[in-house]
Amino acid sequence: MSRMKSALLMTVLSCMLLTPHLLTAAPVTPAGQVTYPEKTFANGKAQQFTYKTEDGVTIRYFIIKSSDGVIRAAFDACDVCWPENKGYVQKGDFMVCNNCGRKFPSARINEVQGGCNPAPLTRKMENDSVVIQVTDILKGKSYFDLRGGKR
Repeated sequence: MSRMKSALLMTVLSCMLLTPHLLTAAPVTPAGQVTYPEKTFANGKAQQFTYKTEDGVTIRYFIIKSSDGVIRAAFDACDVCWPENKGYVQKGDFMVCNNCGRKFPSARINEVQGGCNPAPLTRKMENDSVVIQVTDILKGKSYFDLRGGKR
């Protein structure tokens, strides 16, 4: 194979491998909102995202297609364990608190709030996309602004 063909093949393969990552990592941000293609969440795996505020606070949240087929969103923090700044990890059909170990079924995310439940994040479905308003993301800032130690 010539050098030119090898270089072209490597370029095409790189583009194919990087394209799915770009869809989840670079949401469109028209008019104060972030938008993710619905198909990004088809596999039922929680996708983690961040939003950096003007004053440098990084707000973390996740979006998951739950076992009942609903796409749900929540902050990667709760009312109890947020000062530990550890968030959640997905194990099967559950989101598990990395601090206290409590498990929350995917179908309850964004439905139940308070305690150690992942704090709900308002989202809506529009034109085969998940749409989240930046103003709603900013409502979770107190979970991640650890400078003052209070929520």
